[in-house]
Amino acid sequence: MGLQKGASSLVALAMGLSCLGQAGAVANFDELPWLPKSEKKAVVTDRVVIGQAWVGHQVGFSLLTVGDEQYVGYYNKDRQMTIAKRGLGEDSFKKNVLPSMINGAPPINTNVTSTIIGWDSHNYVTMAADAQGRLHVSGNMHNNHLTYFRTDVAGELSSLDQKYWMVGANENKVTYPKFMDGPDGKLVFGYRDGTSGSGNQIYNIYDPGQNKWSRLLDDPLTDGQGQMNAYIGGPELGPDGYYHVSWGWRNTSNVATNHDVFYARSADMVNWESASGEVLDLPMYASTQGALVDPVPTYSSKMNGGGRIGYDGDNNVVLTYHKNDEDGNTQLYAARYEGDEWDVIQLTDWDYHWDLSGSGTISYDISVEAASVFDDGLLQIPYRHKAYGSGLLIVDSETFEAVGKQKKPITIPTDLWPVESEYPGMRRHFLGDSGDSGNEDVRYVLRWETMGKNNDQPRDDYPVDGSELVLYEISVPEPTMIGLMMAGGLLILQRRKRHLK
Repeated sequence: MGLQKGASSLVALAMGLSCLGQAGAVANFDELPWLPKSEKKAVVTDRVVIGQAWVGHQVGFSLLTVGDEQYVGYYNKDRQMTIAKRGLGEDSFKKNVLPSMINGAPPINTNVTSTIIGWDSHNYVTMAADAQGRLHVSGNMHNNHLTYFRTDVAGELSSLDQKYWMVGANENKVTYPKFMDGPDGKLVFGYRDGTSGSGNQIYNIYDPGQNKWSRLLDDPLTDGQGQMNAYIGGPELGPDGYYHVSWGWRNTSNVATNHDVFYARSADMVNWESASGEVLDLPMYASTQGALVDPVPTYSSKMNGGGRIGYDGDNNVVLTYHKNDEDGNTQLYAARYEGDEWDVIQLTDWDYHWDLSGSGTISYDISVEAASVFDDGLLQIPYRHKAYGSGLLIVDSETFEAVGKQKKPITIPTDLWPVESEYPGMRRHFLGDSGDSGNEDVRYVLRWETMGKNNDQPRDDYPVDGSELVLYEISVPEPTMIGLMMAGGLLILQRRKRHLK
């Protein structure tokens, strides 16, 4: 700890000597030093082949570990939604190919469901387990009727049975299904009801004793009033004991019509309030001023959602997102509630404009993740940029001034990175575990390969034999801060040099 405190002191001194172009923003982003990181490496300790996966386009799978049981939800090479299960330590998976009402992609505006994937990259698979160990599965929906399965017997994969409704209303145009932990350990299911540009956010809660879903909220959390819909991040339980959500609004199917950043919190996911503690009535609209963080206009290169929800060392919420600056360049921003208002800080000064527009599945030029504590007095903000690369932007937790950057920790062995397929256009994917085995010394990761996104349009050619879907058990050492003191010294020298300029 002495080394870390010393390093933080040097960084603080370096910041005092800095001469950035504007408060908070990185005037010379590429000149920031790369802070040293741990030399320890992740090691593969087990490898289990699950089967052949669909490769025609990119779509999300699911990995869930619950104690000593492990589940994988995916589409097999024949496009069929498949759930696989094993006990930890077993060298093979049992599989259950879920039945489908039709042999094709799910139709729109009907009560017909399908477990056969078409070409839509929105139609991921998601899973969760309730308090009694029953598995819940949903997916293959983009404005389609609810597709939902549940095991009738906990731990028995063969007992997965389709349930054609949860509560029986507002279940014909479902998108973005999400299971999450709710109050008192109960399972919550959220989804968008409606279409892009005209939708509401619905939440159900599950009673495992009665095997029954009911509405968590009497009204939708958000309502676009037929003019727009909210893209929501969360709810997620923060270290302060509150559930947090952040969202933005979108007026049409064109992603360019995204606008605004909103935020709300709740102690029970039912009664919601602003960052100041003001009670927010449901549903929340675009006119709900108490929840407004940043009035971002349309056509500002803002992606779906509000801000990524992170926390500083005092458990204050920090929202991170991107939008255009006054010159039209697309920058990273952070927002934190200070005193009686949201303080919005520009983090970067990139010379790059992302012309974000269009509908369907969009490829990212810029992405930013949630802020978290890097060290005493410092926050880390993961980013990826088409022109400026990727890494962790390290900022002072008080001022948000940049003090350095660090490469993202290597948590997956590098020999797993290269694409193995010789078929043109193939890409490699990794997926982490959404559950918990209880073993902090290992993590579980899925690996498979697919063709890239194709804006939800079909392809004439793709590898019909699929791609090997593999589960890896990986031992990942704790990162260390060795060398940060030296980095602090480099910061001092570098920023003295800038100051002299």
